[in-house]
Amino acid sequence: MSVDGEVRQLRTEADEPGWEVDPDDEWGVAVVATVGRQLKLRREAVGMRAGEFGQAVGYGEDLVYKIEGGKRIPRPEYLDMADEVLGAGGLLAAMKEDVAKVRYPKKVRDLAQMEARAVEIGVYENSNIAGLLQTPEYTRALLESWLPAYTLEDLERRVAARTARQSVYERSPAPALSFVLEEGTLRRKVGGTMVRRQQFERLLEVGQMNSVTLQMMPMDSGPHAGMSGRIEVLKFEDGTAVGRSDGAFNGRPTHDPRQLRILELRYGTIRAQALPPGESLAFIEQLLGDT
Repeated sequence: MSVDGEVRQLRTEADEPGWEVDPDDEWGVAVVATVGRQLKLRREAVGMRAGEFGQAVGYGEDLVYKIEGGKRIPRPEYLDMADEVLGAGGLLAAMKEDVAKVRYPKKVRDLAQMEARAVEIGVYENSNIAGLLQTPEYTRALLESWLPAYTLEDLERRVAARTARQSVYERSPAPALSFVLEEGTLRRKVGGTMVRRQQFERLLEVGQMNSVTLQMMPMDSGPHAGMSGRIEVLKFEDGTAVGRSDGAFNGRPTHDPRQLRILELRYGTIRAQALPPGESLAFIEQLLGDT
């Protein structure tokens, strides 16, 4: 029986794809193991068997054991139901915040943490619209094209993670953000007409923020310093910085001052060659009108 007295079809591992713990994510493994241990201790404290508990929350016994053993990431609703069934007074439900962070891939979490600390962020993108500018619909359409294909659950997990990074715009004081997008990233037909229209509207919205500079590199421009790939540079309040470029230093993040100067030189040259912000926004408005 469920907590509301109705018969519930038990969900099994086959119904819950994409919630495995990444074994290389040490912090994630530790969080999920701790949550699982607390669930098990609370269940045993009230004298409830795993099968009986599974019936109450609507999950199969095998999945209950895997969650308690730290092998599976529990969904938020699982923790809510467990809290109610086991009379935990909100202690189990309170773990949803940490579990939600574990849901996101480690690389995405690390990037989001750096973006959350940065006072300046500069991004040049030549393959698709930068992640900090994407609508969820655009992100989903973009990731659906990748091979091998993501499972539906993993796809939504990555969409949610990329969208969550955009909380950077809500910071106070806001960081200084600058973006340079190749014209081709705007013309590429990612998603249907409504997806593209919403994405153009989002670009215009962000591009008008006082803390944001948005520029476009026209397709008829000459060769420039970004031809070898994406560039990203983040600067922090303590004077340190980190940068990465697809075409430099094996594409790995670097903190080395000499390498950072090279990336800053390239990015500054790209910005100087791109259209000014006003002309860039006018071009996006034109694309919106033509879509």
